[in-house]
Amino acid sequence: MNFNEMNLIKPLLQAIKEEGFVEPSPIQKKTIPLVLEGKDILGCAQTGTGKTAAFALPILQNLSKGEGSGIRALIITPTRELAIQVYESFDCFGKYTTLKQNVIYGGVGQSVQVNSLKEGIDILIATPGRLNDLIGQGYIALDKIEMFVLDEADQMLDMGFLNDIKKVIKLLPQTRQTLLFSATMPKEIESLATNLLHNPEIIKISPVTSTVDSIEQSVYFVDRLNKISLLTYLIKEHKMSRVLVFTRTKHGADRVADKLNKAKVKTQAIHGGKGQNARQTALSDFKEGKIKVLVATDIAARGIDISELSYVVNYDIPNQAETYIHRIGRTGRAGLGGNAINLCNIDDLDYLRDIEKHIGMLIPEVPSKWPMLILEKTEKPVRGQKSENASKNVGKESIKNEEKVLLNEGAKKTKAHKKPVSKKGEESKKMSSTKKKVSTLGNKKTIPDKKQQLQEKKKTVIGKKKTATGKKKTVTGKR
Repeated sequence: MNFNEMNLIKPLLQAIKEEGFVEPSPIQKKTIPLVLEGKDILGCAQTGTGKTAAFALPILQNLSKGEGSGIRALIITPTRELAIQVYESFDCFGKYTTLKQNVIYGGVGQSVQVNSLKEGIDILIATPGRLNDLIGQGYIALDKIEMFVLDEADQMLDMGFLNDIKKVIKLLPQTRQTLLFSATMPKEIESLATNLLHNPEIIKISPVTSTVDSIEQSVYFVDRLNKISLLTYLIKEHKMSRVLVFTRTKHGADRVADKLNKAKVKTQAIHGGKGQNARQTALSDFKEGKIKVLVATDIAARGIDISELSYVVNYDIPNQAETYIHRIGRTGRAGLGGNAINLCNIDDLDYLRDIEKHIGMLIPEVPSKWPMLILEKTEKPVRGQKSENASKNVGKESIKNEEKVLLNEGAKKTKAHKKPVSKKGEESKKMSSTKKKVSTLGNKKTIPDKKQQLQEKKKTVIGKKKTATGKKKTVTGKR
């Protein structure tokens, strides 16, 4: 089935043709005819499936054929970025119709938005907070709504918008057509759908396995302190452009962006702490190729739609498997190939196991041939199963790894080599190691007692490795 066979009106077909769309995606094939028939829809679809056009096209058609004044279609999205992109889709597909659409969201002044509402519109795209604000001020009436769309419902739940949504629903006419889309279906969303929808048609698209099939996934086991060095190396070595990097926190996003910029990699960060103008500028610069890397938190990235995005990097492994699917779904869209790179430190191993269980495969590990990859196989718990002591050992392993980083850095900077000694001399050195000093760039510094004790206790990491090589160097010698 192509768009010409969907009984769409000529103004829509002309716009579709100009945009270069030929064949509808699976969700569009299933959804558009049902919406045109007036059915309520419960759609379970992940990002990158084309669901925006799946509801935008039939809404534009239905409203074009009908008559009325005031706001007749309402689409609610969880984030400003997604609201803007949905608005752009309506604007693009509806450019040859007489319908007017507008978008409202928080984080900016409301005067321009209010003036546009006063001029009269047919379709309103909104975020929950600003929508309720303007309803409360009397600028928006919902009594003429014919079609209502709740997009990314699970994300609204995660962001705490459920009560705001319920307030809006109470103001809608009982007779209306409702479409609810969600990437996942937690119990709260199922309950909301039961109360909101009338005999809905259920559409499920892109199960988890098919989402990741076209994406090449890999994992690097790397110490937390060396992640930024590895990320910088990979971007430069592989000449990456348009790289979307995910972190768990706002602070983490800013820190990674700052480090990459210092390494001469043009980067910007977007998160909830950034102003709307700053976020839009960063996103535009990224799309236009003015910057190579965009660092984002999960909430800020929801709704980002960038064609031909080749790389997604999980700087922090997500603590929920579903979040992993949303992240890597930014690449490999529309059947195109993509790359998902995971930087996993010892604290994230349990999260990685959960993800692998969820997607039904072990993510291929990249061999540790780079100096910044210091997590060794002997230090990593078995990935296929959880160790009973895994959580207890995480802190100890992290301390050990951080200690090794400090020692490695000291070793790389030292200019002086210790002369080889006999086996007896080696034993004497081990017994008196607590009295030794580290020579770094010519400055003598005594190793703190805590580090000396750690060296003595963990001979397998330092002492034994050195003895096995036959080089008999001290900890501070060059490696």
